[in-house]
Amino acid sequence: MKRVRSTLHALPLRSIALATCFATASGLVWAQDKDAATEQLLEGIQNGERVEISLPDPEKQLPLEDLRKFTEVFSRIKDAYVEEVSDRKLLESAIKGMLSDLDPHSTYLAPKDYEELEESTSGEFGGLGIEVGMENGFVKVIAPIDDTPAQKAGVQAGDLIIKLDEKPVKGMSLEEAVQLMRGKPGSILTLTIMREGESAPIEIEVERDVIKVTSVKSRMLENGYGYVRITQFQADTGSQFKDALNGLEDELGRDLDGLVIDLRNNPGGVLQAAVETADALLDDGLIVYTEGRIQSSRLRFSARSGDIMEGTPIVVLINGGSASASEILAGALQDHERAVVMGTKSFGKGSVQTVIPLDETHAIKMTTARYYTPDGRSIQATGIKPDIEVRPAELKELDSKPFFTEADLSGHLEGQNEGQDQDGNDDAQNATGSLADRDYQLRSALNLLKGIRILNPNKSANAEGSDQ
Repeated sequence: MKRVRSTLHALPLRSIALATCFATASGLVWAQDKDAATEQLLEGIQNGERVEISLPDPEKQLPLEDLRKFTEVFSRIKDAYVEEVSDRKLLESAIKGMLSDLDPHSTYLAPKDYEELEESTSGEFGGLGIEVGMENGFVKVIAPIDDTPAQKAGVQAGDLIIKLDEKPVKGMSLEEAVQLMRGKPGSILTLTIMREGESAPIEIEVERDVIKVTSVKSRMLENGYGYVRITQFQADTGSQFKDALNGLEDELGRDLDGLVIDLRNNPGGVLQAAVETADALLDDGLIVYTEGRIQSSRLRFSARSGDIMEGTPIVVLINGGSASASEILAGALQDHERAVVMGTKSFGKGSVQTVIPLDETHAIKMTTARYYTPDGRSIQATGIKPDIEVRPAELKELDSKPFFTEADLSGHLEGQNEGQDQDGNDDAQNATGSLADRDYQLRSALNLLKGIRILNPNKSANAEGSDQ
């Protein structure tokens, strides 16, 4: 008891008052619960009923010793820190610490942070164009966004940013680092990066710009084979995806023979957009479900009837920069055997963050649930494993001397089709296939679709109007 008294004497009056308030509040909870239990017992006795009383678990009550410790630290900082600190500043720092220590994605959103979060989900914001997280105290690049300054400057998924200009990142919060990366369009920021396979840090200069993200891009790879790139899941990505598919089929004049969906370096985004995209390709069944401690975090999303591609073969490309919503789409199509997933293992962000407004200008972003694929697989920290692993590689065609063929022999018998142009479509295919020629993973996806088409030509033949 002496130890407790001496501790209280050491506290200033404000700390004693705070501790007393906490203790009183906790006592009121106990008193109310006990009064309710007493009333329930007396009523049961009067009615001749058997009554079971359960009092609250003491372990779930407010930890008074820890709260006293908090008030003492608060007081020590107020009285002895080298510079005067306002109560508001200390309390906001305490809130930030409570959230940031839970996981890398939970955070306190001050007015500017809250505004920037809304901007990033709308598809237009200022900065470098990278999705980032924290790892071992450094900023880790989850994925550079297509056609942004960071991507054009050579920033890659998996890079660890150790310095922003001359300021070391170690010790910064993620929010502080993001604030430094944002800035006036046209200004230069030097990123010092550690990259796997490199023995020394790399310096990359990036010119800030207004980031306008085009969520969905599409084109024909070769005659009959479409390509859709989803860079990020925004509010209208689902409708843009459907429009892209319709545009490809209109350009072709018939159904596609195969489709590549490129989710590489897609950092995720809006959950509902991923659900809408999966729904467009699935005829029925579960797409994704979430599990958390509170009822509102337990959600299930299922596909409505109707596959707009009507079974057309699909290959989905993923890599270590594919995270969150892109993993939901890949996992749903994989579990339903609607697509072949190709590439390398995805990032593994399988948690749900809920933005909870505190007032008009402040909010908290807190992890409230985990994602699960239709088959019950947790994405968190495990990611999506591709059906066919294909690592990035550089392609180099080997020059070789032309073979000596029958047609070169003097006096050879003429073939029935000799003299006709056998490669009349080569130029067109080279023009449309140049993207796949530069990208080994994409070429592998295209070759797989061609193999499926050869082994199962019925659908495409029917699309072209042939009788089977």
